[in-house]
Amino acid sequence: MSFFGGGTDMPSFFNDYGGSVISTTFDKFCYVNVRHLPPFMPYMSELVHSKIERVNDIEDIEHPLIREAMRFHDIHEIRLTYEGDLPARTGLGTSSTFAVGMINAFCALKGKYMSKRMLAEEAIKLEREILKEHGGWQDQIAAAYGGFNRIDFKDNQFSVRPIIINPDRKKQLEENLMLFYTGIQRFSSDIQKNTFSNPQDKVKQLLDILSLVDEAESILSDKNVSLNEFGKLLDLTWKLKKGTGTKVTLSSIDDIYNKALQAGVIGGKLLGAGGGGFLLFYVEKDKQEYVKKALSELMAVPFNFEDEGASIVYYKPIVYIPRKEIILK
Repeated sequence: MSFFGGGTDMPSFFNDYGGSVISTTFDKFCYVNVRHLPPFMPYMSELVHSKIERVNDIEDIEHPLIREAMRFHDIHEIRLTYEGDLPARTGLGTSSTFAVGMINAFCALKGKYMSKRMLAEEAIKLEREILKEHGGWQDQIAAAYGGFNRIDFKDNQFSVRPIIINPDRKKQLEENLMLFYTGIQRFSSDIQKNTFSNPQDKVKQLLDILSLVDEAESILSDKNVSLNEFGKLLDLTWKLKKGTGTKVTLSSIDDIYNKALQAGVIGGKLLGAGGGGFLLFYVEKDKQEYVKKALSELMAVPFNFEDEGASIVYYKPIVYIPRKEIILK
């Protein structure tokens, strides 16, 4: 869930001007289960995601992320299942979270420990360099590290540090945020390609977006400043973001946003690259029922912040013997 700085995590921008984002992970997860397939099956690997693939060769795998991750880690003869709490292509980093989780599982399968930095770096390499998908770096880093953080970018590097905020104030922020699903799915890389096809044209807007990161961090850290200022800043960053590309918003989304403002929302934004997905609003608690009624056609999604990031939930080492060696024996 990215609050501020989106777009400045693109290397084409941050290597020249620097970049920063403020984001948090929350309690909606993706689960990746990987084990070696028993040698009795008539296929070499079974991959369960939005469809079921049963293949005898890595080259036959249709899902590009799975195929290239298996190739990169020299993984063979597996059963992989993917489940997610949220729909794909909705601006909440599900693809990058899947990449981080899958890399973590593949390395555990081989008895290899991956630090959070290593997970983030490899997921970025997989999605941005190997698959050449257009986009930034923040989703992979957030998924790997977890927590409420400021992530800074410069010179093809990144650093992560937690936002310093009083626990009671953080809880108040959490309680004043509302998440609604628009029902619109889209490919983030398509939006990003349109928005940042020529990043030099967007420098002014991105610098303005970047400037809000310091301001937002100050609001969060200073207990003497009303958190409503955070909501107002969300409204401002959304207005700036809409100016970065023609596909960032839709007339239907603008109508929903305006209806929410009239119902008592102080500010908000469409999460992710834009074009659909989830709307995040900052709303004082006494106005939240009015907002729910005004947006009754949308699904409200309750959530809580999360701090752990990528983790191995269950680990049991298995000695892998290639099927051909078993047959030869």
